[in-house]
Amino acid sequence: MAALSAIVLPVRAATGDTETALWQQLQSGGHVLLIRHAATEPGVGDPPGFDLQNCATQRNLSPAGREDARRLGSALKQLGIPVAAVRSSRWCRCLETAQLAFGRVRPWPALDNTFETPARRPQQISEIRKSLAQPVTGGNLVLVTHGVNILALTGISPAENEIVAVRSGSDGRFTVVGRGIPYH
Repeated sequence: MAALSAIVLPVRAATGDTETALWQQLQSGGHVLLIRHAATEPGVGDPPGFDLQNCATQRNLSPAGREDARRLGSALKQLGIPVAAVRSSRWCRCLETAQLAFGRVRPWPALDNTFETPARRPQQISEIRKSLAQPVTGGNLVLVTHGVNILALTGISPAENEIVAVRSGSDGRFTVVGRGIPYH
């Protein structure tokens, strides 16, 4: 298991200076942006018997969440933050967040929700950690997932649509470099 060296920044700094520094750092690429899906319809988890292949059976993005996902992508683009690739949990709320924000997405089962299946969490987190150990080139790698997974990886419980940015080290460890939402 990779050790963490975390720098936890406030979601919205009073002066905005810490977030501004984070967005400037992300402009150089080479980071992994762990993003919790945007706001959903009220509830916790998914309805009993939901079908991963049928979005109508899942808890999905709310209209406000859809707008926030669009705002996320637009803000990152305006800030000049390059995106190399976008991967997502196969849950519809994550796929839709990624599609609305970035216009492209590749589903990755390692990012799937482990809220109701905690026994799967260690294997999935291990697979994600292996990915985080690889250098990111050509921009930043975006991983859209669930709060429970980001918490397991970083110790941070993100807000909906919040970014937790990490940087890989040459020793296979990663460091949390900041967190925030690029629009207010």
